[in-house]
Amino acid sequence: MVEPDEVKLLKSFYAYIRDAWKTPGESYVGELRQERLVGWRREETVQKIDRPTRLDRARALGYKAKQGIIVVRVKVRRGGRRKSRYIRGRRTKHMGMHKITPAKSLQRIAEERAGRKHPNMEVLNSYWVGEDGKQKWYEVILVDPFHPAIASDSNLSWIRGASHRGRANRGKTSAGKRGRGLQKKGIGAEKVRPSIRAHDSRGK
Repeated sequence: MVEPDEVKLLKSFYAYIRDAWKTPGESYVGELRQERLVGWRREETVQKIDRPTRLDRARALGYKAKQGIIVVRVKVRRGGRRKSRYIRGRRTKHMGMHKITPAKSLQRIAEERAGRKHPNMEVLNSYWVGEDGKQKWYEVILVDPFHPAIASDSNLSWIRGASHRGRANRGKTSAGKRGRGLQKKGIGAEKVRPSIRAHDSRGK
């Protein structure tokens, strides 16, 4: 019989995975990831995989090992926009060449690429799995809203609604809401709802 004090020390399988990914350099994840990156660099930009690399994160974001759900690993180039240097009589510092960044995160770009690769599916969510000096990798969970297994699932049938079509492109995923400032409420977030563009055009 397990004593009450011992119950507090018991951890789930997912908790051990989560702890290992919190500090990759101090756990087995660091060595595994370096070996995996060698193969990931040779893969396609959007690569379908059999199972999630971070099972705990995938399950927390809604993944289930059932029909109608797939996971893809997406490769995104790191850094800001690459702008060609034009020949003009001014310093590079003043010609608007460096530090030009997109208005959305690399994670949102990865989700959009996955959605374009699989147009019959909707992006549920995504999470980070690795990076090197040139690229970042995200795993994106995709759901087929027309699959009978999804229609009968009470936890996932909401994605069949018309308001969730093109989720990744409209910033309705978790990464999209973070980029739109919707994870903040109250003071300092008065202009983010319903959207920054809608608020700015109010009264015009």
